Amino acid sequence: MKGFLDSLADLKSQGHTLVGCFPLYPPLELLHSFGLTPVVLWGLRQDITRLTRSDRHLQPYACGVARCLSEFVLSQGGEFLDAIFMYNACDTLRNLPEILQSGLEQDGSSLPLFRLHIPAVPINPPSASNYLEDQIWELTKELKKFTGRSFSGPAFQNSTVLYNQQRRLIGELEHLAATGRLGFADCADIVLSAGRMSVSDHIALMERTIRDAANRTPGEPAARIMLSGILPPPAALLDVMEQAGLMVVANDLAAMRRSYGYLPAASSDPGAYYEDLYSNHHPCTTILPSADRRLEHIMKTARENTVQGFIFVGEKFCEYEHFEIPIITQMLAAEGVRTLEMEIGIDDTLNLDAHRTRIEAFAEMLRQETGRSRRDKDAV
Repeated sequence: MKGFLDSLADLKSQGHTLVGCFPLYPPLELLHSFGLTPVVLWGLRQDITRLTRSDRHLQPYACGVARCLSEFVLSQGGEFLDAIFMYNACDTLRNLPEILQSGLEQDGSSLPLFRLHIPAVPINPPSASNYLEDQIWELTKELKKFTGRSFSGPAFQNSTVLYNQQRRLIGELEHLAATGRLGFADCADIVLSAGRMSVSDHIALMERTIRDAANRTPGEPAARIMLSGILPPPAALLDVMEQAGLMVVANDLAAMRRSYGYLPAASSDPGAYYEDLYSNHHPCTTILPSADRRLEHIMKTARENTVQGFIFVGEKFCEYEHFEIPIITQMLAAEGVRTLEMEIGIDDTLNLDAHRTRIEAFAEMLRQETGRSRRDKDAV
């Protein structure tokens, strides 16, 4: 599959107007309804190999996601993007717009910027829901001015239907991976490719993949695991997990399940639609009102999928994620679920041997425990 930069070049050659969206959960449907193509700036590490420009503006202890997208925007954003969008996702990302605009101005360039502020309190009270609705309509006015197009309720509803179709198909892909019909590395690659394709092309890609994988023989895992973190681990480590007999039957990854785990009802009213989406969003540490539901959600997912091992893939310097791991580990241990905690920084992709060894040891431990459990049942 093509890399991020090559994919953007293809979109530009096809006449798409590209809006580079900062992670995590931008209003893709609204952008799409105005004839724009949103591309989410996830996982650029395979294309961004140097951080010369971003390191002039960001401290080295910022997360790799922020550093890579900053490097891309500063060094090549003007070549590919027509505008950028961001919202208040986390402490690092919410401060980037001014930093990037200043960096672009120093080079004599600029990019239009759209912003949205999601309330950091539950959206149920009228004050918060009214605030969010005002934010959505203000963004709509800016998009109208940028595109020269009026807002269309039917066009917005069509976009919500299209993105919900995408979410449902991703769920089918995950089910194929959870039953061993599709490798999780392939599943993750296809899911993340949504950030560098038009939604229609992504739907077509998933439909082809699902047809090809549906009739494959299910796999037999040595152990059933759940992945959590911001990004999935590098493909090389996912291959190690598969070779060790670990099957990813569930995930709580921000770039994957958290992004599409909730399907809001299709609507022609963007205010109501995004109030529903952000109020009932899959629990995430960066959407503060949902964080209270996160621990129980993880436990419920682990129980429903008979998870034996939980692997947390921490993004280095992402304090949002790391703060919760001790209590998650304790709660899972009470359910008999083993936990492996890893931390992967932007430079660690060049040396994965230590992580590979830890995964293999974790898999061996789960195999031994599974074997003892089966022997105990047979003895009874």
